Amino acid sequence: MNFDFSDDQRLLQDAVRTMLAETSTSQAVREVLEGRATHSDAAWRNLIDMGAAAAAIPEQYGGSGLGYLALCLVAEEAGRHLAAVPLASSFYLAAEAILRAGSAAQKQHWLPQIATGKLVATAALGSRERYRKAATAPLRFDGETLSGSSPALSDGGIAGLAVLRVKAGAEDGLSDTLVLVDLSATGVSRKALPSLDPTRPLAEIHFDHTPAEALTCADASTVATRVLDGAAVLIAFEQVGGAARILEITRDYSLERKAFGRQIGSFQALKHKMADIYTTIELARVHAYYGAWALASDAPELPRAAAAARVSATRAFVVAAEEGIELHGGIGFTWEMDCHLFYRRARQLGQCIGSEHAWRAQLADELIKEAA
Repeated sequence: MNFDFSDDQRLLQDAVRTMLAETSTSQAVREVLEGRATHSDAAWRNLIDMGAAAAAIPEQYGGSGLGYLALCLVAEEAGRHLAAVPLASSFYLAAEAILRAGSAAQKQHWLPQIATGKLVATAALGSRERYRKAATAPLRFDGETLSGSSPALSDGGIAGLAVLRVKAGAEDGLSDTLVLVDLSATGVSRKALPSLDPTRPLAEIHFDHTPAEALTCADASTVATRVLDGAAVLIAFEQVGGAARILEITRDYSLERKAFGRQIGSFQALKHKMADIYTTIELARVHAYYGAWALASDAPELPRAAAAARVSATRAFVVAAEEGIELHGGIGFTWEMDCHLFYRRARQLGQCIGSEHAWRAQLADELIKEAA
């Protein structure tokens, strides 16, 4: 039995890696970080043109139909190269929500536009801390229009479409609903928000009786949970890719830098530390692979696999980024080095779609269920 990815999937990964090495350079990432661009347009356009970004969208809706396993490998390369692109907001979240909860007409209208890059989409489906409760976002949907504010929307400043989990119904009978909002409609205003990692920008969007339409799913909470579990797996691949890359950079530096007449990488203490980082990353990779299998096969184990991948990959990326700065020594703390770019991304990814602690709680709950 083969538990690895197929040769065709690996070829796609190699092509994406080659492309991102040319387009998602340190200079390109810093242009977004410093506010000179909203995202890396060259990297984004190539991901779209290659069909890599839309790997999980069926061909009938304009995607490449390559499947979730291919998208997992694309995510790993996006993380490895710190790609400043709206991949997670458009494809892990918004497109998935529409694919799972939209009507045939809604899918046919919106998914091809997302798949071809005609518009960027974003989504606010709640966070893991709130999944066991009613949605608490200050948004109200009356069946035709949306009012209120949605804070901290990823890529909200450039998005043309939003999928939001909101409250709908009368005061005594409010229920969770997923709605689609065309962000070019009337009553929409945006405010850029500060972000720990400006290459993954955030924005607050305010709606004032803005036209909106409900997705046709019967249970918004179940759909939101499923979409976030899938996003946790894909983001875990980004985290594993980023962690592996900062370890490579640190290793290469340790083989160049000399102290006391020898390469610092030859010191036993540094060898042990990098071996520990490598072990942490490979453990996260195993969990990410398990999550990829559960996602691609729509297995009932997905909630457990997603939580395990999320927890282990978050820890691996943070550890690799922190230790990478330390192992670079004093120069690792300077603006000229790229270490801080990985640290920013590690911390930002660690908080999106719910904190590490919330996913630990989900993992514990799933393990208790299995043991019962």
